[in-house]
Amino acid sequence: MDVMTAIQNRRSVKRFDPAHIMSRAEEEKLLQLTILSPTAFNLQHWRFVVVRDRGLRQQIRAVSWNQSQVTDASLLVILCADLRAWDKKPERYWQNASQEMRDALLPAIRKYYEGQESLQRDEVLRSCGMAAQTLMLAAQEMGYDTCPMTGFDFSAVARFINLPPDHVITMFITVGKALEPARPRGGQLELDDVRIQDRF
Repeated sequence: MDVMTAIQNRRSVKRFDPAHIMSRAEEEKLLQLTILSPTAFNLQHWRFVVVRDRGLRQQIRAVSWNQSQVTDASLLVILCADLRAWDKKPERYWQNASQEMRDALLPAIRKYYEGQESLQRDEVLRSCGMAAQTLMLAAQEMGYDTCPMTGFDFSAVARFINLPPDHVITMFITVGKALEPARPRGGQLELDDVRIQDRF
């Protein structure tokens, strides 16, 4: 499947086949593709909590408006991010770069993020959004359906997964085989309604 077809075909699916099992090899391939997503300064601050424990899935479903995809999808990924990735051995993000590039980038990372809590949060949200789209398009190409989710109690889920205090949860992505097609698109705005030429 080419990228344009994957974009056109990707829909949010709510009902998944609970009997379908995604192989570990498929999961590995999907996440290996996902970690190729772009991040500012190559910080790669996303963290993918893959929830396999059935009991934990039931707990999460209970604080997710009882949405069936939490337990029935083949894969539940809680897309989290490390707000302090910029301060945790940033040299590892540029280990393959030239010394000249490392000498320029490493101080720039600290200067850009240090003391900028709002920027740190905004940055990880942007990065996780790009990773989520990469994951969903890769899943579509692999023959899987997906659903991005924010309809859950973030604080409760954070407790369930022992989320570190310097991390945030951005969304869930459920991945699996649809039991039924997605509903028709609700209605797309015309391109001219959202395209602005030069200035508002």
